[in-house]
Amino acid sequence: MAQISKIEWTESTWNPVTGCTKISTGCKNCYAERMALRLKAASSPNYTNGFRVTVHPHVLQIPLRWKQPRTIFVNSMSDIFHRDVPFDFILNMFDVMHKASHHRYQILTKRSKRMVELNSKLPWQPNIWMGVTVETAKYLFRIEHLRQTNTAVKFISFEPLLGPISNIDLSGIDWVIVGGESGPGARAMKPEWAADIRDQCITADVPFFFKQWGGTNKKKNGRKLDDKIWSQMPLGIH
Repeated sequence: MAQISKIEWTESTWNPVTGCTKISTGCKNCYAERMALRLKAASSPNYTNGFRVTVHPHVLQIPLRWKQPRTIFVNSMSDIFHRDVPFDFILNMFDVMHKASHHRYQILTKRSKRMVELNSKLPWQPNIWMGVTVETAKYLFRIEHLRQTNTAVKFISFEPLLGPISNIDLSGIDWVIVGGESGPGARAMKPEWAADIRDQCITADVPFFFKQWGGTNKKKNGRKLDDKIWSQMPLGIH
């Protein structure tokens, strides 16, 4: 439920919640669903429910056991703001992030409405980053919701990027990630879509991270954009 991560922009994952339901275009080929069903088939004890939303109290304390500071992607196999995740359990997760404050936590959601609804009730602190996924221009409203939160570091993941997104308001945004879809049935990302977001980040002086081209052979396709690897992080973070 917690492990070293192959995700390029983080170091480890921590999954006190697993499972989710599809909410928007980017969910069609969900990697977490594929993985959860594979783990269920392998009789992994934490995936007996497959991809149904499930909380795992026994996983909560794991960051406290990691003594060396690390960057942790929270709920890579779920969405912390899913309606089926009890608010009390969310508070328990935040309590652990406070106690294990030597780590840096990255939370990513597509459910920005509930994020805003709970914002004032959540004990944000500087080591907790909050991000939203925006896969097409239809979901730009999630960025507006993100701006309303009290989190110190706000980021956007344009992954999987499924269409052109122009005139993005990047005010108050600290970091941008762009990536193509990977795995079976992956939908193609056009180079000009990624380059345009990069250029908007350069103009707005927002750090830009290009994660991958994706496709069915993610490793082969690599992560160079215009012959350069873009691995910028929020200012002051290395």
